[in-house]
Amino acid sequence: MLTEKELLEIKRLQEVCELDGGFQLKLNFDMLENRSEDRQEDFFHYEGDQLVGFLGSYCWGSRVELCGMVHPDSRRKGIFSSLLKLGFDEAKKRDTETILLNAPTESQSAKEFLKTIPCNFTVAEYQMQWQPTDLVEDNTVTVRASSSKEDWEAEIQLEISGFGMTEKQAEEMQQVISENSSDHRLIIEVDGRIAGKMRVSELNGEAWIYGFTVFPELRGKGIGRKALTKVVKMELQKGLPIFLEVEAKNAHALGLYESCGFKTYHSQDYYLHSE
Repeated sequence: MLTEKELLEIKRLQEVCELDGGFQLKLNFDMLENRSEDRQEDFFHYEGDQLVGFLGSYCWGSRVELCGMVHPDSRRKGIFSSLLKLGFDEAKKRDTETILLNAPTESQSAKEFLKTIPCNFTVAEYQMQWQPTDLVEDNTVTVRASSSKEDWEAEIQLEISGFGMTEKQAEEMQQVISENSSDHRLIIEVDGRIAGKMRVSELNGEAWIYGFTVFPELRGKGIGRKALTKVVKMELQKGLPIFLEVEAKNAHALGLYESCGFKTYHSQDYYLHSE
């Protein structure tokens, strides 16, 4: 587990790097604060007593995401390459099928570095915030808590159809979320039939929507928009600002969210390590 001192050092380094680069790093502090003791997931590089390099490894079953940073004054010394090698070596010790490298879309230094290692762009992840918009609620769609074995199995199938996971990856993802997250897992229903799902996290005075998807055969019928409207209204009643995180191949795929009042303010690119 990370100490309070280590978490503070990571936050300070993050602030310096983000201020210098004009972007945001996705370091998943909710996961950093709840590390297990039986695996090496975080890698540090110090110059004297100052943390100048950090790499976080985020495991979702057989998929690992890596995200890190180096202090602007300590770059071009091979620090990040060394940290990344440690991350790769640790991932290979485990049953890792997929390694994804996470970099802010706006980071030119990250893009230049990624050209030096075997990887390919796979998807962009957009962070969006809801802006005041008139929304009309429709009761033909129901959103309720996931509670049954049928719901659990439907969520796994939705991960497969919505995010291209294998069944094994989807089952592992579901287990990790169930055991290590306080997210509200929600089921979308139409005429008593499960149509889709999403998760809502309510932490630090904010509501975040994740993992939102509808079965392919039910898309294009307005189900997603109606479900999203219901959840936005639900969170507004709690007085929370609402954010959404969504994967898309390009910005044009964000029309649904924009039509419900969400506006992109940041994005991350994911690269598939191919070695």
